Amino acid sequence: MDRPLLVYTTFPDVDIALSTGEALVRDRLVACVNVLPGMQSVYGWKGSIERGQEAVAILKTVKGLQDQVHRALKERHPYETPIILFIEPTGADAATLEWLIAETSGTGT
Repeated sequence: MDRPLLVYTTFPDVDIALSTGEALVRDRLVACVNVLPGMQSVYGWKGSIERGQEAVAILKTVKGLQDQVHRALKERHPYETPIILFIEPTGADAATLEWLIAETSGTGT
């Protein structure tokens, strides 16, 4: 059985995060996206320290789709070098895992 996978990424604003996440849900690469607006970021970029406001997106999928999700995010992401982190939970509620598998395999309701 497939394992759950969380994907952490950031976007320049909520609208881009939601539209990108919705496209991945429609393509059944992820079951869900949670978008958290208003994150303040401080980061090093090309020799400078930058500050900005971003939106966090946490996508829920399965391990077997990691490569496809990675490619789809890279293709759709507006950042030159987007942060894309794959986080493997140590477990999942059985019903949650069933839902993730159903929604990403095309058998969801």
